[in-house]
Amino acid sequence: MSELWERWQRAIADELPAAIELRHRVHADPRGSGDEEDTARVVAEALGAGEGIRVAKTGRAIPLPGKGDGPAVALRAELDALPVLERTGVGWASDSELMHACGHDVHLAALVAVCRAAVRIGVPRPILAVLQPREETSPSGALDVVESGVLAEYGVDAVIGAHVQPRLANGVVSAVPGPVNASTDEFEVVMHGQGGHAGYPHLLRDPILALSQLVVSLQQLASRRVDPVFGAVCSIGRIQAGTAANVVPNQASAFGSLRLMRAQDRERALDGLGEIVHGTAQAHGCTAELRVSPCEPVLHNDPALAVGAQRWLVRGQSDVDIDFRSFGADDFAHYCTGGGDEGTRGLMMFVGLGDTAGAPSLHDERFLPADDAVARVANALVAGYLAALGPAGA
Repeated sequence: MSELWERWQRAIADELPAAIELRHRVHADPRGSGDEEDTARVVAEALGAGEGIRVAKTGRAIPLPGKGDGPAVALRAELDALPVLERTGVGWASDSELMHACGHDVHLAALVAVCRAAVRIGVPRPILAVLQPREETSPSGALDVVESGVLAEYGVDAVIGAHVQPRLANGVVSAVPGPVNASTDEFEVVMHGQGGHAGYPHLLRDPILALSQLVVSLQQLASRRVDPVFGAVCSIGRIQAGTAANVVPNQASAFGSLRLMRAQDRERALDGLGEIVHGTAQAHGCTAELRVSPCEPVLHNDPALAVGAQRWLVRGQSDVDIDFRSFGADDFAHYCTGGGDEGTRGLMMFVGLGDTAGAPSLHDERFLPADDAVARVANALVAGYLAALGPAGA
């Protein structure tokens, strides 16, 4: 298998110039979640293996043959961009109000380089290239791929993904067994009070005051309701209230997310969310509505895949991290349901871009990985594929 690794690396090196050109093309012409048809077509054409199978409405699953008949290995990359106005200044920047600010353009280019190289050299097991839509929104594109049955149809045993990560040093790849990304539930709180003239607060029930207290009190979910060894994050991303400085409105709304690293903490945290929302409202003479929208489960890496990938990454002279976890969420979690009849094993790796103070983060208008990240993501995907072959391939 060492010979296969080396041959694959040489073939990927030959594919990189075209893959980087593809990255620039995709980056310059992004598509939002649910509107990825054009991006899927361009990437499918670059793979040179036909249109494949349409999945999740705007996605593709493209089968590539292997020399043997064992279980297929799926390699996944995301198609969608974000509603961000780009400010990178490169000649191939997007001129729309969409931007590949999460590295999906890099992931797609790496997937193409890996798959084209695999076809050239011949690999032991079939590959299913999954061009997945709607990673950035809910409902999940990954869940739709799973429910389409395409993974089972092609005998997929393992799904491999790799994501660029600016919080890891350049040259580091993280392959961690167990939970690596948090679950997420989005929620909306509508606080109902009694509005009126701001100069007569004693006659009112101020929903903005109640909501302000609620935003602070919700931090109890992380600090007092969940074991701090495992942690939780409750964040408010949007507040909406009022029309004038001297008018107290009748209602105020807040929108946020609750993130957890253990599935068993979710029910307790959601119960606590309800208690705090309604208790805070009552304390201020208000009432509240709470609406919760489940989004993604915990992303749980298969331990055997993670350990196997670590070995191949070391052989490829990558620095391997075995500790990095993030309270970001990724719908890749839907591929990590277990092996055999229960579903597929999953492995998500994180590829470092350089943990530099002040560097743009994911989803930032200035976020722009260097082109050499394509090769490093490609190497991680190869390591995941070889890990899926099992100890015999080590």
